[in-house]
Amino acid sequence: MYKSELDKHIQNSSLSNNFVLFGESSFLIDLYTRLLSNIADASALSMYHDEYHFATAKAHLSQASLFGDRSVLIIKSEKKIAKTELDTLIELCEKNKENIFIYAYYGTDHKTYAKAFAKKSTMSVRFFHPKEYEAQQIILDLAKQNNVQIDKFSISHLLGIHNGDVALACNEIEKFKVFDRAISTKDIDALVFGLGEIGIDDLIKKILQNKDFKEDLGNLLEHGEDEIRILTTITAYLTQLYMFNIYIRVNGAPNALEILGYPAPGFVVDEKAALSIKIKPNTYYKLHDLLLSSELKMKSSDVDKEAILFSTLIRAQKLLA
Repeated sequence: MYKSELDKHIQNSSLSNNFVLFGESSFLIDLYTRLLSNIADASALSMYHDEYHFATAKAHLSQASLFGDRSVLIIKSEKKIAKTELDTLIELCEKNKENIFIYAYYGTDHKTYAKAFAKKSTMSVRFFHPKEYEAQQIILDLAKQNNVQIDKFSISHLLGIHNGDVALACNEIEKFKVFDRAISTKDIDALVFGLGEIGIDDLIKKILQNKDFKEDLGNLLEHGEDEIRILTTITAYLTQLYMFNIYIRVNGAPNALEILGYPAPGFVVDEKAALSIKIKPNTYYKLHDLLLSSELKMKSSDVDKEAILFSTLIRAQKLLA
């Protein structure tokens, strides 16, 4: 099912008690994980990425049956859980409706979970990146919860500053809580320093050209940008360059429509094409391996994300040297 169907079940109080959340939008996966797991007086256990342990997860759901408690189990991972283990956890929920199980899958194999639970009570939900009107409504709802007065026009302006990133825009609502009046676009311009304005593209280019990037990265972090989000943005940019590289090697010249799926300005195409062919295919592989491994480390508990990010980018430049 999709987000709209899940929303109807929430409105109608017809939810199941076990969920598999997946798709393109990590923000919505996180948002609905929090919403569905908000159970008062429940015994909650969250396992993040490399912390998953089947025996512990099974025991947590099983104890509810033994003691009559209500248990909530949340597993967040980019790796797929073994089907037999996932089935077992779901069966424990089907036997005891007091249990709540949420598997938040952040990987890219969306086909696996699209129609995998037709014969079970599991609600398998795919989340796409929110459209602009959906993003506006999410931010508006959050603003109301925080008693922040802001209209949709100002929200649209806020989203524009952050290049449509609803997660970054939501983070800004906290800054507006000190105002006892409506937030205007001028307030937003004065208080918000968008990811696009800071120039993450410039940061990436400096990294790829082996220039000093520390000041640019420091500015991003100083203005509250998330280390994991910065890293995933760099990974996405690098993936795009690799697509340019492959296309040029096969066809001799870039074609933005075929590579990106949409036409892009000529200067953008020329710049990315020039950057892409300077990197060898094997180096792309090593860079992706480095970035993805570092992202996984950042998602572990009790780590210095900033230190990992700086170290990773320095190592990336050594691969590019």
